[in-house]
Amino acid sequence: MNSEVAWIADGISVDRTITAAIPPVFEAYATVLLPHGGQGQDEHDRAVLTLLSEQSVGQPWWLGYLDTGADDIVFPDAPKVTLYSAWHYVLVEAGPEQAATWRQGGDWSFWKGALPNLIFPSDRSWLVSTLWDDDWTCLGGSADLVGTFLRHPLLRAREVTLGQDATPPGHQAL
Repeated sequence: MNSEVAWIADGISVDRTITAAIPPVFEAYATVLLPHGGQGQDEHDRAVLTLLSEQSVGQPWWLGYLDTGADDIVFPDAPKVTLYSAWHYVLVEAGPEQAATWRQGGDWSFWKGALPNLIFPSDRSWLVSTLWDDDWTCLGGSADLVGTFLRHPLLRAREVTLGQDATPPGHQAL
């Protein structure tokens, strides 16, 4: 199972650039702000899943759910992989339908929205990662994919380059 995420672990860095979450193997990168206070979260999640689904038709996805200890984890008895700052994720092969429904949220939940913390298709043509202490999502993929996020009217996306601080203006990286 760790072999499925080795390409991520081998490429990330400990800094405030996009490579803190996304390895430097993609054509383009962006950050996407999460809805403030959860307002519009469902619409946001649907928009993200729609854009990603259009880029990976018919492929299975890998869905990663971070074990924070604060929330119920999807499939708590499943094997875990380790990424980033020794964080443990349950990694499950599934698809966009499961990405939209497996995480149970609510006012009691620490997590923001239904989407997994980590999503990528089997061909690794894009990667979406939301680090648990950030209020934005990092994206790596083709220039076309990143462009669709930048142009989407519901998503607050900002293109970033390798080496640039990926922290969105007005936000703080912890």
